[in-house]
Parts: sequence; structure tokens; C-alpha cells
Amino acid sequence: MSEINFENLLSTGAHFGHVTRKWHPSYEPFILMEKNGIHIINLEETLRGLKKAQDFLNGIVKKNGEVLFVGTKKQAKDIVQQEADRCGMFYVVERWLGGTLTNFSTIKKSIKRLQLLEKEGSNIYENLTKKEVQKLNRERVKLADQHRGIKDMRRVPDVVIIVDANYESTAVQEALRLEIPVIAIVDTNTDPTIVSHAIPANDDSIRTIQLIISALTDTILSAQVKEADKTEDSEEGEIAIERAVRVDAVDKEVEVASNTAVVQEIRDESEGSEEEIAVENSSEDVDKSLLDEKVVDKPQDDIEEPEEEQKSESN
Repeated sequence: MSEINFENLLSTGAHFGHVTRKWHPSYEPFILMEKNGIHIINLEETLRGLKKAQDFLNGIVKKNGEVLFVGTKKQAKDIVQQEADRCGMFYVVERWLGGTLTNFSTIKKSIKRLQLLEKEGSNIYENLTKKEVQKLNRERVKLADQHRGIKDMRRVPDVVIIVDANYESTAVQEALRLEIPVIAIVDTNTDPTIVSHAIPANDDSIRTIQLIISALTDTILSAQVKEADKTEDSEEGEIAIERAVRVDAVDKEVEVASNTAVVQEIRDESEGSEEEIAVENSSEDVDKSLLDEKVVDKPQDDIEEPEEEQKSESN
């Protein structure tokens, strides 16, 4: 995270405000003194406001929040676009279209129209005259210029960063209506109470804008890196747990297999002994039956002989 000190702000001229006749009474807590008809901003308040804004922004980005940079004034256009591209967030550097936030459904329709016009081989260009094609090309260029920073934005942002809240009053009002937090660089001619996180500083100095917006961008990047590291650590932990579970499962399978082999051997031995016992029992039964038959046959022969003798005598 980029650290800004008192000397950095002083060297960029962040302490110079507007002339005294253009000041806003609500800005009084941030004014240090008056010199040569110009209000001097207290840079200690600037550092305090920047620190609070960075802490708040860090929490939003860690929750996968989306940020919209807004800076349509000449001094801020290039800086805002460059820093927004550096951290992969959305931006508006051309004229702020009324309803960009409050009427975002209409903006999405306009973006879909732009994507249709930019699609190669689209059927929309078939069977058209040269004049009609030129008209569509002009429409495509206009839409691309208006929506180039928000073309991929699928929903309203979670926080809006604005350069000069007085100049971008329409954007501030739309964000407040939707209860979207606003981080803004405010000068002495602006009411600092209308924004969620005010950074009192000179909003006309290119070097001051570059310093503050770069610090906020560095905060976003550091939060994104930390979040990516957390996800990688969690994935590695899950992989390690899965490996441990698999090793335990293999060990259990090996143990179960060995146990089943032992049980099978015991069963085979027991079955073999049972068969031997059964064979012995069967042989004993055969011997007993033979003895019984012999015992039974002798009395039957003895009984039949006297009957035959009696018959012969009677004859």
C-alpha cells in the first residue's frame, strides 16, 4: 500500500485552495489559514481523510466489490483512465450521462447496442446503403466514446471515486440516491459533508490528482493481491486434506484386505476340520448300521426254520 506523507502533498501543491470569496462554509474545519486572499488547506486533515478512505476501500475490494472512477475535467481525464486500467476497474472520463447509476437498465441497453454494432459479421450491416452504413458507424463511434470505461460493467458499483465533487455534482447526487459510498477529492469551494469520505486537497493540480488517485489505486491492487493469496492458500489446504483422506482410505483398504484374508484362512481351516469330522462321523455311522443289520438278520433266520418244520410235520 502506497504511503503518502506531509512532504509529498506539500511538494504537489495540495494545500492551495480557491480564493476566499468562493469558499464553502462547511469547509471551515479543513482550512488552516488564509494567505494572499487564498485559503490554505490543512494537510494533516488531508492525510487523515486519505487514510480513512484507503481503509474503507480496502474492505470493499476484499469483498470483491467493484469501483467506479469518475473524472471528466480536463486535468483528471488521462490520470483517471490510466489508474483505473491499472487496477482493472471501471471509469468515466467523458461527459457524465444522466442516469448512469439511477437508470442503469437503460445504460445496459445502450451498451448492448454498442456490442451489436461492434460485432464482426453482424447481420445488421446486410442489405444497407452506403449512407445507412455510415450512419451506423457514427453511432458506434459515439457509443464507444461514451461507454468505453463501463462497457463491461454488469451492475452498479459498490463505491465511486470522484475527482472534484463540485464539478461532478450529478454523479454525486446519483450515488447518494442509491446509497453508494463516495470517495471524493474536495476543494475549498465544495461542501465536504455530501460525500461519504472526503479528501480535502487541491483538485485542480494535476500532480495532486496523480498522487492521491495513485495511492487509492495501490490500495485496490494490494487488497486484490491479498485476496488472491487467501484463495490460493485455501485451495492448497483443500488439496492437502483430500490427499490425507485418500491416504487414510488406502490404508483402511489395505487393512481391511489383510483382515479379510486372515478371516478367509481361518474359515478355510475351520471348514477343513469340519469336513474331516463329518467324514469320521459318517464312517462311524456306516459301521454301526452294518452291525445293526447283522444283529437283525440272525433272529429272522431262527424264526423262519421252525415254521417250515411244522408245515412238513402236518403234511
